[in-house]
Amino acid sequence: MKILRTNESLNNFFSEIGGLVLFARNVGQQFFRAPFEYRELVKQGYFIGVKTLPLVAITAFIMGMVLTLQSRPVLMDFGAGALLPGMVSVSFIREIGPVITALLCAGKISSGIGAELGAMKVTEQLDAMEVSGTKPLNFVVATRVIATTCLVPILAFIADAIGMLGSYLSINMYEPMSVVLFFSQAFDSLRFYDIIPATIKTFFFGFFIGLIGSYKGYTTGQGTEAVGMSANAAVVSSSLAIFLIDLIAVQLSNLIYGI
Repeated sequence: MKILRTNESLNNFFSEIGGLVLFARNVGQQFFRAPFEYRELVKQGYFIGVKTLPLVAITAFIMGMVLTLQSRPVLMDFGAGALLPGMVSVSFIREIGPVITALLCAGKISSGIGAELGAMKVTEQLDAMEVSGTKPLNFVVATRVIATTCLVPILAFIADAIGMLGSYLSINMYEPMSVVLFFSQAFDSLRFYDIIPATIKTFFFGFFIGLIGSYKGYTTGQGTEAVGMSANAAVVSSSLAIFLIDLIAVQLSNLIYGI
């Protein structure tokens, strides 16, 4: 009985992966087909970017303060307090900023896309769009995927900047330090291999956040209960994809740059 359940789970898993790959192919084809829904793209960019910015900013500010407050006593014990700005900048730009931003977007954006498209699926709005000649994959899905792909990296950059501001204020709780000195020490510790891989992976984060949320909503079953299940599945799957992409990105950057 357990073997049958295991086989069924594996079949469902690989079927889901296959469906996502085919869905990604179909969505990718819409990127190069007219008409281009610029107005809908701008609309989705506003809802995805501007509406998510306060959450990202507050979280990044708190994370910057917490990281500094937790790290300072350890570095001070070793007489390495001057390394604190550099340590925070490398940690935040390499890993904390992109991943925390992506997870917040997965929780807010991907679930929202899954619930919205799921509701449109249940109420047959997507079918009505096809009948009227509007391509749902182009108008509804492609615009959201492009918006998340472009805006998650921007949100990550903003999170890095605000996180560093939180770190600066945390240091000044114990000893005065000028803004020029803080950011000079922070940027002295950064290299191109700290910034470039972290930036590239945020595009993949954004792409899969939009893609998985759209896929879960687009393939929603019948009934209102299925809408909630799609939103929940979008968050879980997007978060797992973020961690997998991050793991692959770290391994590739270590191989390329010989870290």
